[in-house]
Amino acid sequence: MAITIKSQREIGLIREAGKIVARVLCKLKEIAEPGMSTAELDEVAKSIAAQSNAETLFLGVRSPGVKRAFPGAICASINEEVVHGIPSEDVILKELDILSIDFGVRLNGYCADSAVTFGIGEVSAENQRLMDATKQVLDIAIEKMAPGVKWSEVVGQMQKYAEGAGFSVVKDFVGHGIGREMHEEPKVPNFVSKELLRDDICLEEGIVLAVEPMINAGRDSVKILRNGWTVVTKDSKCSAHFEHTIVVTETGSEVLTVE
Repeated sequence: MAITIKSQREIGLIREAGKIVARVLCKLKEIAEPGMSTAELDEVAKSIAAQSNAETLFLGVRSPGVKRAFPGAICASINEEVVHGIPSEDVILKELDILSIDFGVRLNGYCADSAVTFGIGEVSAENQRLMDATKQVLDIAIEKMAPGVKWSEVVGQMQKYAEGAGFSVVKDFVGHGIGREMHEEPKVPNFVSKELLRDDICLEEGIVLAVEPMINAGRDSVKILRNGWTVVTKDSKCSAHFEHTIVVTETGSEVLTVE
């Protein structure tokens, strides 16, 4: 497993890409409202990226065994959709929905990736608790990441918090290293497994990770819809997703996907 240590120059370039990602997600959260389609949000994301001379990462991505390339710049996943929801004119946001938006760009050769989940209008107390808990799981990672710390130690605290709140951690999809490519080594799970303990990741200064907990209100089981992309919970209960691109620093960590 070849993990690339990023130089200060490279970290600076990822940080600049991260500012654009953060700007897009803030704008989409600001304008999303009942009656709006997810395709409209996608067009706004494309426009901001174009104005910033950035390439969107998801548009046109191909997946093994899937005929259709991903058709959007954003992943827009509603309620029981975990990740990879396809933006569409036919998908209209409604009061009480929770919406996860995942977005990434490449700028000057370097990538950044982030995701946020938020409510459309008023949401149920349980869905608000789900979103708050998922954000807290990501905040735990940010707080615990530091040189010399093993990823199993970090993720153990993340998983303990999520499950202690009565939720489950998705195990079929994980985070990843990021830099010149959107997906680099290592794979970054949100749960402790025998595989992770056998081949643990020891964090070092300069490692950049896209950490992205996906937390379900019900069971952790998921499935992929017939479109080949959209992942949903098998029990149809809601899911939340938060993600930041994070670099390990000399003393801890720094989030690179902020304005």
